[in-house]
Amino acid sequence: MPTDLSAKPTLVGERAVLRPFTPADIDAMGPVLADPDVRRLTGSVHTTAEAAEADPHLDEPTRRWYETRADAGDRLDLALVDRATDRCVGEVVLNHWEPENQSCNFRILVGPLGRDRGLGSEATRLVLTHAFTATDLYRVELGVYTVNPRARHVYERAGFVVEGVRRAALVFDGERVDEVMMAALRPQWLAAHGEAASGVSRPR
Repeated sequence: MPTDLSAKPTLVGERAVLRPFTPADIDAMGPVLADPDVRRLTGSVHTTAEAAEADPHLDEPTRRWYETRADAGDRLDLALVDRATDRCVGEVVLNHWEPENQSCNFRILVGPLGRDRGLGSEATRLVLTHAFTATDLYRVELGVYTVNPRARHVYERAGFVVEGVRRAALVFDGERVDEVMMAALRPQWLAAHGEAASGVSRPR
C-alpha cells in the first residue's frame, strides 16, 4: 500500500468525478475561488466586503500552482467535476501530510455550480474511501467554522467525528467565530463504511 500521496487517481461516483486537473479544470477554478461564499466559509477573508472583491480570473502564479499539482508527492489535489456537465465545480485536497503519523488534513471547495446536488457529499466519501483503502493513512482531519453548519453535517455523515473546538479562531465582520475540529480514523471508518464504500480509483 502506498506510503505517500504521489499516486493521482481518478475517483468516480454517481454524480461526481475527482480527477487530476486538466487545463479546462484550472480555468474553471477562477470563479470557484472568487465566490464570496467560498471565501467567507473557508475563512480566507475577514469581512463581507473582502469576500465580494475577488477577481474570477486566475493570476499566473495560481495557475502555475495548479499546473504542478500532479507532481506533488506530499499532497493530493483533485478537481471536483460534475458528471452531468463534465465541468469542474470545485476541488478536494489531502494536504499537511505527516508520514510518521500516517495523518493528513482534508479540505473541499464547492463553487455555486456544484451546490445543492450532493456533489460535495459524494466527493468527501470518495476521498475518504481512497485514503483508507488505497493509502496507508490512519487519520484524516479537518476544521470547519461554526458559520458553516451544512458542511459539518456533510462531514459527520461521511464519518468525521468532532474532537474539539478552537474557540474564537476567526474574526469575520467583527464577530469571533469558533472552528470545530473533526477527524476520521481508519478502523472506525472501515467498520462503519468499509463494506458500502464505492468509487473506482484509477492511478494516473
